[in-house]
Amino acid sequence: MQQDPDEAIEIEVQTAYLEDQSSPEENRYAFAYTITIRNAGRRAARLLSRHWLITDANGKVQEVRGEGVVGKRPLLHPGQGFHYTSGTYLETPVGSMQGSYGMVRDDGKAFNARIEPFSLAMPRLLH
Repeated sequence: MQQDPDEAIEIEVQTAYLEDQSSPEENRYAFAYTITIRNAGRRAARLLSRHWLITDANGKVQEVRGEGVVGKRPLLHPGQGFHYTSGTYLETPVGSMQGSYGMVRDDGKAFNARIEPFSLAMPRLLH
C-alpha cells in the first residue's frame, strides 16, 4: 500500500545493553533504545500515543500502551525531528521490539506510524 505523503513519518532506532542495570543471574537484562522520529510528510503531525510489543527469546510478549513518549506529545512540522531515549527489561539476553505511534495530522486526521521490528541483544552473544 502506498504511504500517504501527508503521513510520512520516518523512525530510526539505536539500542544499547545496560550492563550496570542488568542481573543475568536473576534473568534480568536491561536495554536502552534511542528513537529518532522525523516528519518527512507535507503536514504537521503530533505524536499522541505509543504501542509496543516487546518479545523475549522465550516468546514472552509484553504489550505496552501509553500516552506520548517520555511524558511528551511532540508536534512535528514537515522536516522536523524529535528524539528520546527510554528502556525496557527482558528475562532473556536477546529479544525484539516493534509497534506504532498514534499520530494526528494538523487537519485532525489520525494515523499510525509503524515502528519496524528491531533487536535487543546483549553484546558478544550474537555473531
